[in-house]
Amino acid sequence: MKVVIIGATGETGQSITKGLLEYRTQFDLTAVTRQSSLNSVKNQALKDAGVEIVAADLSGPEEDLVKILTGADVVIAVLDASAFLLQIPLANAAKKAGVKRFVPTFFATIVPPKGALSIRETKEEVLNHIKKIYLPYTVIDVGWWYQITPPRLPSGRIDQLVILPMEGLYGDGNVPSAITDSRDIGRYVARIITDPRTLNKSVFAYSEVLTQREIFQIMEEASGEKLDYNYISNEDAMARVVSAQIAAEAAGLGDKGAQSALAVAQYTYSTCVRGDNTPDYARYLGYLDGKELYPDVDFIPFRKYVSELIDGTARRAYA
Repeated sequence: MKVVIIGATGETGQSITKGLLEYRTQFDLTAVTRQSSLNSVKNQALKDAGVEIVAADLSGPEEDLVKILTGADVVIAVLDASAFLLQIPLANAAKKAGVKRFVPTFFATIVPPKGALSIRETKEEVLNHIKKIYLPYTVIDVGWWYQITPPRLPSGRIDQLVILPMEGLYGDGNVPSAITDSRDIGRYVARIITDPRTLNKSVFAYSEVLTQREIFQIMEEASGEKLDYNYISNEDAMARVVSAQIAAEAAGLGDKGAQSALAVAQYTYSTCVRGDNTPDYARYLGYLDGKELYPDVDFIPFRKYVSELIDGTARRAYA
């Protein structure tokens, strides 16, 4: 099976590429990169692992993309939020090239298609275009990453390993949320893109479902430290969303910092207050459940990741 990955050197892209490389006899991998990054250290590492590296401009001539995608069974796009809409010309090229399955950039939490998360609305715009041109697709969401789930410890000993530490418990801290180790994303993707049951479907591939309170308790047990259960009211959480929206609108779409702050506030409210990021809500939205599809997947347990955090062997996301 020939797979073309756009964004293979990003955080999610690296996990996907590694997961597919574990199935060497199954996948022939090509990574599409910018011309300026063609000889980067990360691309050289992919090349050394047996991945073909080609340069292309997603906003360039469509025929150039068609040429690269011709013969591909699956195209996987893993793009930064600022480049989401570049998937539209990419999808057009995939359609012309006869690609059998297009996997757009989702790979995140479960949220309603509109009204909760601005980033999700852009993803839905891309998906609607894919459906409009009748391009075979699969949407894959994976929940919240382990790597951005834990709170800080009072001692500060894991500060260098966590990038979005939980500030406290929202509401009473008992809202469940599905979480996944980022290292497992590629292993899930490898199963999903070879499964005929997932064609033209959305799949929720997650590892565990825990509440914020349970996460705090696991951290306390593993570290031996007592955490500050800083309670944040649902009203305060919504106020943060409104404040971030005002700031993002004032700053404009080109301000990545303001847009990222808005995304974090919206993700937090959706996940920790509304409780969107659950298998039940995913099924309601029409997702297939990864646990039901692949009960044999040996995922990394959250407690194992926490142990790695405590002993200092965990890898920092986006390092």
